[in-house]
Amino acid sequence: MTKPKILTVDDDPDILDVLELTLSEQYDVTQASNGKEGLEIVKQFMPDLIICDYMMPVMNGREFCKALKKDTLLRHVPVIMLTGKGETQDRIGGIEAGVDDYMIKPFAPDELLARIKMILRRTISSLDANPLTHLPGNTSIMEEIQARIDSGREFAVGYADLDAFKVYNDKYGFEKGDEVILATARVILNCVQEIARDNSFVGHIGGDDFVFITDDNVMDEICEKVISEFDKIVPNFYNEQDRDKGFITGKDRQGNHKEFGLIAVSIGIVSNVNQKISHVAQIGEIGAELKKFAKSKDGSNYVRDQRRS
Repeated sequence: MTKPKILTVDDDPDILDVLELTLSEQYDVTQASNGKEGLEIVKQFMPDLIICDYMMPVMNGREFCKALKKDTLLRHVPVIMLTGKGETQDRIGGIEAGVDDYMIKPFAPDELLARIKMILRRTISSLDANPLTHLPGNTSIMEEIQARIDSGREFAVGYADLDAFKVYNDKYGFEKGDEVILATARVILNCVQEIARDNSFVGHIGGDDFVFITDDNVMDEICEKVISEFDKIVPNFYNEQDRDKGFITGKDRQGNHKEFGLIAVSIGIVSNVNQKISHVAQIGEIGAELKKFAKSKDGSNYVRDQRRS
């Protein structure tokens, strides 16, 4: 596995040595002796995190951080700033420049490592989040599924997407379509949290595709509730005429005009209870097949994989 990359920026060689000793076992470390040199290195090195001192010659930590955050490709890189004890103004200046966290020198190596892990985890989650729903995206979804596989415990994955959503978008527009996506996210999240509580995960693959992961023994109950709650709210997204008719007219993917019922939700459930699941791709393949089968049925419904190892 590739180590995460960290750039350390400090004009004190002793501090750089301590950081190297503390970090090198878990991270790929590159060093710079001032802010200007750090900016030159960061564009080639593209670190996952930067640790820099506040007081440096040529370009101090605040100036370095401000320059970093102006760069569209680098502004997401988190920065931990090192300051002297009691240097309140340094910390205020750093906050204004966009610093993510602080460590007061001399620092405890274990605390620094813990803060690095926390910030990297938070950064990955925020970058991966879907911009519309703010639910975790594909990277987080794959990591969560892999963690469930590695745990050896029984679990189930629900793959949900919307039927007749494209034709709805074509008629009502993307803004109304986004409202449907947000409402779907709320329904799934509320149902999963109400029934499964903390031992659950909801992610947004993109578009009208969602994933939810929980214990197998509550998955059917969740799917039934999702379908029930979703079908209650869907008519609200149509005008009165279309709602009364119960369908809209539009083109299918082959360009043929036809009638489409109101948006429905189709869910495929993949579980490791009756078959061995050994990798994430296996779940994705089975889930895609199940969703396709569920979508072939009328209205909102869910299907569960019946195959056994």
